[in-house]
Amino acid sequence: MSVLVYIESEEGKFKKASFEVASYAKEIANTSGTTVTAVTFNAQDTSELGKYGVDKVLAISNNKLSKFNAEAYADALKQAAEKEGSKVIVLSQSSNSKYLAPILSVQMEAGYASNVVALPESTEPFTVKRTAFTNKAFSFTKINTDTKIIGVSKNAFGVKEKQADAQEEEFTPTLSDEDFTVKVESVDKATDKVTIADAEIVVSGGRGLKGPENWGMIEEMAEILGAATACSKPVSDMGWRPHGEHVGQTGKPVASNLYIAVGVSGAIQHLAGINAAKTKVVINNDPEAPFFKAADYGVVGDAFEIVPKLNEKLKEFKAKNA
Repeated sequence: MSVLVYIESEEGKFKKASFEVASYAKEIANTSGTTVTAVTFNAQDTSELGKYGVDKVLAISNNKLSKFNAEAYADALKQAAEKEGSKVIVLSQSSNSKYLAPILSVQMEAGYASNVVALPESTEPFTVKRTAFTNKAFSFTKINTDTKIIGVSKNAFGVKEKQADAQEEEFTPTLSDEDFTVKVESVDKATDKVTIADAEIVVSGGRGLKGPENWGMIEEMAEILGAATACSKPVSDMGWRPHGEHVGQTGKPVASNLYIAVGVSGAIQHLAGINAAKTKVVINNDPEAPFFKAADYGVVGDAFEIVPKLNEKLKEFKAKNA
């Protein structure tokens, strides 16, 4: 009856979000007096998972699963859950998991609660707290099905170390051709960059930067802070930055610990996509910019004067605290 957790990896290495969902699953397991079983796909080393409370690892090694395939992964997780007798399955809120979870929910006739931000309020009935209305409110959802699937919002619970044994066991699910009706032909991704999904800090630019030639100071700040770079929708529409950097309601969601917006006015669609960021900082020369109402900290002034000076101060601070 262990709690099952899907552990995401990329090129064999685990993502930070996987340690967060493992930590979350461990707390549920402790409450119900059971253990945590993790499912990995072509991971290089699973021993690290023990640090975050995983008691057992079902390690799947299959070249056909080297690229994410929602149908095949869902079928494999279903078989793992049946093997372990798991009634609670925990996933992250990554783009892959958001695709996978509904399929798994249908296959297992399980209730699925997405955007969960805390441990269950109760287990009888099973009730979870979730964000609603693009992170402007919370809702409490009861899952009445025998099997429950929980999607944990990024940075909502945190990574917590609780040492366990993490005994590895090879697991070979039975997969058919029907699991591979959708095939991945190629994957294009940025290299040598921190991704928006995994970043603790995101530095974003808007039309206030006046053109792509001025993006150097944004990239410099991101490099200093170890942050991901992002942009508003108009910027990507004009071709100043890649569409993969567009954040907002119609772009990529941001749930970083720190979000710095430079020259971004703060349209409602943009704010809807970054509401989950824990701390928001805005730099804009327009004191009436909507972003100031949503920001935790704001600087009114010329970004072309402020950002270079801020970068220098950040370099000095980093050098002193290296």
